[in-house]
Amino acid sequence: MTLFALKEDRPTPKAVYNWRVYACAAIASFASCMIGYDSAFIGTTLALPSFTKEFHFASYSKDALALLQANIVSVYQAGAFFGSLCAYGTSYFLGRRKSLFVFALIFIVGSATMLAANSARGLGPIIGGRVMAGFGVGGASSLVPIYISELSPPAIRGRLVGIYELGWQIGGLIGFWINYGVEQTLQPSRKQWLIPFAIQLIPAGLLLIGALWIRESPRWLFSKGRREEALRALCWVRKLDANDIYLVEEVQSIDQELERYRHEVGAGFWKPFLALKQRKVQWRFFLGGMLFLWQNGSGINAINYYSPTVFKSIGIEGTSTALLTTGLFGVVKTCFTIVWILYLVDHFGRRRLLIAGAVGGSLCMWFIGAYIKVAGTPQGSGAQLSSGGIAAIFFFYLWTTFYTPSWNGTPWVINSEMFSQNTRSLGQASAAANNWFWNFIISRFTPQMFLKMSYGVYFFFASLMILSVVFVYFLIPETKSVPLESMDRLFETRPLQKANKLVMEELRLEDEEFRQNARGVNFSLDEKGNVDQVERADVV
Repeated sequence: MTLFALKEDRPTPKAVYNWRVYACAAIASFASCMIGYDSAFIGTTLALPSFTKEFHFASYSKDALALLQANIVSVYQAGAFFGSLCAYGTSYFLGRRKSLFVFALIFIVGSATMLAANSARGLGPIIGGRVMAGFGVGGASSLVPIYISELSPPAIRGRLVGIYELGWQIGGLIGFWINYGVEQTLQPSRKQWLIPFAIQLIPAGLLLIGALWIRESPRWLFSKGRREEALRALCWVRKLDANDIYLVEEVQSIDQELERYRHEVGAGFWKPFLALKQRKVQWRFFLGGMLFLWQNGSGINAINYYSPTVFKSIGIEGTSTALLTTGLFGVVKTCFTIVWILYLVDHFGRRRLLIAGAVGGSLCMWFIGAYIKVAGTPQGSGAQLSSGGIAAIFFFYLWTTFYTPSWNGTPWVINSEMFSQNTRSLGQASAAANNWFWNFIISRFTPQMFLKMSYGVYFFFASLMILSVVFVYFLIPETKSVPLESMDRLFETRPLQKANKLVMEELRLEDEEFRQNARGVNFSLDEKGNVDQVERADVV
């Protein structure tokens, strides 16, 4: 087996791994470019001298300024929280593709509103625009992982959903460096800080245009009874004929899963809410939400939104130096995200990545906190970093190498695949809402935490990362390579630590039986996507 060999749930034609499925994932992931860019650019923009002068930051007390900065950042997460919840309704009635178009349009309106801010109008347009833009990205963050997951062949599902995370990191990389660029090349002016705000419109516009080209999710179309349209979309994305045995088997599996849930839960907008009475559904919603609590508990969004504050706590002074250090942070994250997509997520597995990342990241946070506790933070623009301070910066980047290929994108992958067809939209909306809720808590209180807790902030995040190891080991099964329609079986299999191996072996035996029984029978799909079986006359 080669380094990049895929673990398949059944024999899979090479045509299935085609450019179309990658293109759809990449276009949908422009939504994550929007999110990543915003999470990176806003903190560094607030540190630009031109921005602080335009809005008279010098007139605020230290506590009042921390509160103002927290409000500017956190209203975006508040909007995203409600947007992610509304995504369930739009996804149910409009589908994945049209919903993405709507949320991209809302984001564009919000981003354009921010450009109206100036010293005369004050920060009102920025705050109002960020609420609206947040609503747009909240909805998109709920929809994109589901859309990609439903298009993906099981063997590369982690990789394709990982493109969503890669988009997040590319957006973040641009966001981190854009302010360094304008700070170095432009004189302090309104134009200097307005450019970073305007660039938000680019990924949103690309998503808006791309949504006109991508296909609707075949699984959503099947769930709505639009079988002819669903079959055409599935044939297009798989690049297979409707009568190919792989496609016949996939349609049959989708039908069986839909039929089972119509019997157990029922079809309709409110039925998934009624399904929440079931303990197994409640449990999966709980797991999905907790994954994002632990993700935000790692400290990532404190760093994303307030990187100049974080680096200042270690001892890095000066706007230019802080922006440069933040830019390098973005480079490291992007590089390790690529490694995660190409190899780790679909080969190393979700569970092992989360556990290894949390252990390594926690150790790094303990060191950084201990350094600040013992040495304190160098004060004054002329202060030089000690060897311990340089080591603290090294451990900060080492923390990034542990966090990025583990907790950065893996919770999104798991949440995109762990829910059933009837509860997937609601489950992902719940998971995304949890992400934005905890994101809001962190972004709202990080400035105050650094003012009051100092080195204790790092100990706080280190402790949460250790607790996440216990959570994952005992409660999260390995989901790699398991078809979406077999997730219920996976979560019911015990022992949990061996569930993936046991389920994959069961699926292999079932596929062998299906193909053995298929000998002598011609399987085909009629134009409505129904399976026909015809005995072959040439078989003796």
